[in-house]
Amino acid sequence: MDTEPATPRFHCPEGLAIGATVALPDRAAQHVRVLRLEAGAAVTLFAGAGGEFAGELLDVSKRGVTVRVRAHRDVSVESPLAIALVQGLCSGERMDWIVQKATELGVSDIRPFVAARSQGRLSDERQMRRLAHWRAVAAAACEQSGRNRVPEVHPLVELEAALAPPRTGVSLLLSPRGEATLAALPPVAAATILVGPEGGLTERETSVALRAGFKAFRFGPRVLRTETAPLAVIAALQARWGDC
Repeated sequence: MDTEPATPRFHCPEGLAIGATVALPDRAAQHVRVLRLEAGAAVTLFAGAGGEFAGELLDVSKRGVTVRVRAHRDVSVESPLAIALVQGLCSGERMDWIVQKATELGVSDIRPFVAARSQGRLSDERQMRRLAHWRAVAAAACEQSGRNRVPEVHPLVELEAALAPPRTGVSLLLSPRGEATLAALPPVAAATILVGPEGGLTERETSVALRAGFKAFRFGPRVLRTETAPLAVIAALQARWGDC
């Protein structure tokens, strides 16, 4: 049986109001051209803080893409479980993958940090470019997954700053030597997950996390890669107390 194709979704962080005419950001405009959409096509726009807007393409050209905003829809696909991910900086493609898939799985907060075993050190300029890139990856993942709230991707910091309050709910340090398991956790409404980079956390970093209130736990008998571990744990938490 044929199904109606989904309306294309685009992140447009500014200017959304019923009746307004807005110019799409360059990345979204390029996506419109790649999809070969024409004037009159229906689109969905969202600013990233909740809710979405129905719109209609007015002009598609090399100069830019404009949309007439038609109506607001109070649509949310957010999980009742608030999950923050504190992720050790890893190689570019792996970090992109983590940001993208963690966003699709429903995290609300991503805090990257520089660990002792992180590969390479970034200058201030490169850090700003990388942060803008990660935020664009998160926004694109929201476009694809139907989310209208873009998770906050924080600037790259040292571990101690990434672990600083405020935190709510349970704080979990993923470690193959952890004695606790997810199955032993009581129901939670919020969780912060700490995952190291390639090579894991050092003993000092593990001690810093434990002193900050994190609890070491293991996730099965196998050692997971840095890009696999957070996604597996997020999915498990969502299955227990979130989406499912």
